[in-house]
Amino acid sequence: MNFRKFLSAATIMSGVLISSYANFASADCSRGSLDSNYCDVDNDLVADSPVDESKWKNPSTLVFTYTPVEDPAVYKDAFADFQAYLSKATGKKVIYYTVQSNSAEIEAMRSGRLHIAGFSTGPTGFAVNLAGAVPIAVKGGPDGFQGYNLVVITRKNSGIKSLADLKGKKVAHTSPSSNSGNLAPRALLPDQGIVPDQDYEVSFSGKHDQSILGVVSGDYDAAPVASDVLERMIGRGVVNADDIEILYRSPKFPTSSFAYAHDLHPDLVHKIVGAFHTYRFPPEMQKAFKGADRFYPITYKADWGVIRTIAAATGTSYDRKGLTAMAEKEAAKKKK
Repeated sequence: MNFRKFLSAATIMSGVLISSYANFASADCSRGSLDSNYCDVDNDLVADSPVDESKWKNPSTLVFTYTPVEDPAVYKDAFADFQAYLSKATGKKVIYYTVQSNSAEIEAMRSGRLHIAGFSTGPTGFAVNLAGAVPIAVKGGPDGFQGYNLVVITRKNSGIKSLADLKGKKVAHTSPSSNSGNLAPRALLPDQGIVPDQDYEVSFSGKHDQSILGVVSGDYDAAPVASDVLERMIGRGVVNADDIEILYRSPKFPTSSFAYAHDLHPDLVHKIVGAFHTYRFPPEMQKAFKGADRFYPITYKADWGVIRTIAAATGTSYDRKGLTAMAEKEAAKKKK
């Protein structure tokens, strides 16, 4: 793990305060897809630390949060022990800031109200490019990070032995908005020589478990599904592993990332990164996070590559327009 990458930082951006932050970055620097206020000289896809040392922040209180969930209080309690550990490691008071949506969380870091946060998989790209987030870890274990894969399954006796054999077949996708059940196969399978809706007929099943059961019963010839759902169904005895053939397995999709704000003082960043990488989850925290026992080191460039590929293939842009669209979807979902 290249820890120098963890000591690079990003800039906070705001559509309203854009002129206030204009001096954080040079107009003619390398920045890739980052907002024009930021620089990425080392090409690690996250914004560099402000060149002007007077812009480095060293607050007496660090504000921390986790990705918005249905019951925020549950995770506020789950992270209490880690907050105490982080406080001891940094010598700072650490408080939990409850957010109500992914877009609100991104706005909070962008405006400087949030210093350390857990961002959901998809919104991580917006946080990096618009809020100056520098991802450093995901939940995991000693052998790797916690995540799941897209797997394309068929019945063992279907006669289908490869993705190429799906041409002309009936394949179940879950729902239009599903990552592993629809968006990911549309983004990843063409590189494997098979194009959904062109090479095979897409039928929407509604849910991953219904796709899996439909394949086993013969209603569908195959289905792209989330590997963790398949594993849980096999573990519960709902389906038999011997009845299923896996035709394709994608790279692992990471779960929520943990990131710090770009403009924290490098000495403080070093302490924050150290705390994440040395902390071990107590039993109650392991239970809350499905057996994960630590924060596993990652980089946005390497470990979010498959997510960026899916975003690009499905027309998601990590800019103000894309963030507005995400906020509108979140608002519409709350109204239902």
